[in-house]
Amino acid sequence: MPSPSASTRPAARAGRAARPGYTCLECGWTAAKWAGRCGECQAWGTVVEDAASAAGPRTVVTTSRTPARPIGDIDVETARARPTGVDELDRVLGGGLVPGAVVLMAGEPGVGKSTLLLDVAARLARAEGQRVLYVTGEESAGQVRLRAERIGALAPGLLLAAETDLGAVLGHIEATSPTMLVVDSVQTIASAQVEGAPGGVGQVREVAAALIAAAKERDLPAVLVGHVTKDGSVAGPRTLEHLVDVVCQFEGDRHSRLRLVRATKNRYGPTDEVGCFDLTETGIVGLADPSGLFLSHTLHHVPGTCVTVTLEGRRPLATELQALVVPSQLSNPRRTTSGVDGSRLAMILAVLQRRGGVPLADKDVYVSTIGGARVVEPAADLAVALAVASGMEDAPLVDGLVALGEVGLAGEIRPVVGLTQRLAEARRLGFTRAVVPTGGVGRGQVPDGLEVLEAPDLGRALVLARADRVRPPSPQVT
Repeated sequence: MPSPSASTRPAARAGRAARPGYTCLECGWTAAKWAGRCGECQAWGTVVEDAASAAGPRTVVTTSRTPARPIGDIDVETARARPTGVDELDRVLGGGLVPGAVVLMAGEPGVGKSTLLLDVAARLARAEGQRVLYVTGEESAGQVRLRAERIGALAPGLLLAAETDLGAVLGHIEATSPTMLVVDSVQTIASAQVEGAPGGVGQVREVAAALIAAAKERDLPAVLVGHVTKDGSVAGPRTLEHLVDVVCQFEGDRHSRLRLVRATKNRYGPTDEVGCFDLTETGIVGLADPSGLFLSHTLHHVPGTCVTVTLEGRRPLATELQALVVPSQLSNPRRTTSGVDGSRLAMILAVLQRRGGVPLADKDVYVSTIGGARVVEPAADLAVALAVASGMEDAPLVDGLVALGEVGLAGEIRPVVGLTQRLAEARRLGFTRAVVPTGGVGRGQVPDGLEVLEAPDLGRALVLARADRVRPPSPQVT
């Protein structure tokens, strides 16, 4: 059989290049054949056809409009962050919004993303000569106006547009020349030149690339709102997170007033800062001191309660843990938690029974946090153990006590990071005693008025935490 002629080979190669591929809408995974389940993120029904374009001509050498200059001659004033007027958001962003920076704000529905960004846009729009363009693709202009009235975000420099077409959004940017852009959300905007429904891989890439190009060309700070998947990650291709400059996660429980904003990627600042906000009926406000949300205000101490100090980024938060221990009528006693990791509690209960001599095999144990806080770090192990032991004995712990330490399977108390910072926060809130691991803090690192009780193991910590075993407080290490 004769071999194909040379004239047919390029056509065959072009046909292979134009052969359609398949892409996952969730993570951007690509495959040559269709699959019902993504091979990367294991999501069902998210793999769709994504026709690849044929190979075009190679890029040729061109002359840049801005020639290369010595690094010392670069102007840095245009790259400095400018405050947004919301201190907690500025803390996360690294001082504010940088001209030309693109921020992706992701979070679950109803967590408060649109409310916060509308408030930020109104604050910037009240300044003289500032114009902020707010593009909404999920709500009508009237709905956004009603929310603005409720939170007091009406400003003459705030421009509102309800658009879902990318060309129309770029036209608004060209016509208004804003000083800030907010797009809510990037998954609802679509381009007429790209096939696929809004939110698809191709559409999200095109919309993000066009908005980022417009922001960089005009030195326009832009904030894009993004949807999240069931597991809390940003929806759409992973390239979306690589294209933007800052990625912020908006977190919060529906039954709690606290909202946390943390940066998972930041080209202009740290990624270990956390902004705290309080969601109220009149909007969302920053919390410079959120510890009060997680502490009860009872006039007397009750059995089964203990306070610990957790770290959210660099910020210490005092959190109260409550435990209830009751006789069980079941063959398998209940272990119920709220805000605490259930597997971590099971381990602590086993150590309490084996190393601390606390009989819990026939008891139902309920452990919860105050104010809907979530405690996941090991530094809260000792506070959980002391709260359960106090609930078992039906006797309160000593007044003004906080507990900090990780509990090991051998019953030892291990050191935790940021112990000095945690102790300073505890003393600021009025606590007078702290049970900590042995050797975890030096004498010069103890705040005035705080007595540090060092415990090498869980048994010693149980003795020190009892009200009838601890002497009056004194500012020294024991």
